[in-house]
Amino acid sequence: MVTEATRIMPVDLSKFDNSCYHPGRSIGVRAAWFFVGLPLLRCSVIPSSTLRVGLLRAFGASIGQGVVIKPGVRVKYPWLLWIGNHSWLGEDCWIDNLAPVRIGNNVCLSQGAYLCTGNHDWSDPAFGLIVKPIALKDGCWVGAKTIICPGVDLEEDAIAGAGSVVNRTISRGEIHGGNPAQFVRLRRSSNRS
Repeated sequence: MVTEATRIMPVDLSKFDNSCYHPGRSIGVRAAWFFVGLPLLRCSVIPSSTLRVGLLRAFGASIGQGVVIKPGVRVKYPWLLWIGNHSWLGEDCWIDNLAPVRIGNNVCLSQGAYLCTGNHDWSDPAFGLIVKPIALKDGCWVGAKTIICPGVDLEEDAIAGAGSVVNRTISRGEIHGGNPAQFVRLRRSSNRS
């Protein structure tokens, strides 16, 4: 039941104002990225991960050694992206980074993973913009078609199971799954010879 004290204010998107947000580069650099860099990054005809890594670095990303980037990957702003050594970004991953995204060493983002650093304040009738960074620490795995929400950290060796919606930090070595993602069990390592 809605009372006067809990009255819902109608959304008025004509009042939306994100003028306080600055993506960190000039309009010229952003245009070059969106019209040249991003289409080349996503291009399935380019088979080389090395070329994708070089392209992202040319636009300001910090990327370690041995990183594999598959076709179809999207990055909003490369200058807000840090990737450690030997990490993998699978086909059609989308790094929607209005805020910094830090990906550690030996991290796997499976196909179609979505890292979203931006949201809107649903309690604000003008739908104000909210941005928060994401950190994926060493050894973690983001399963296929998983959504990582703004402000989330995956601690070392954490796993977000396929198709999960992760809206809070996953502690070291934990496996979470579902919508919203919940604790499933601890990650165990097997010794392979």
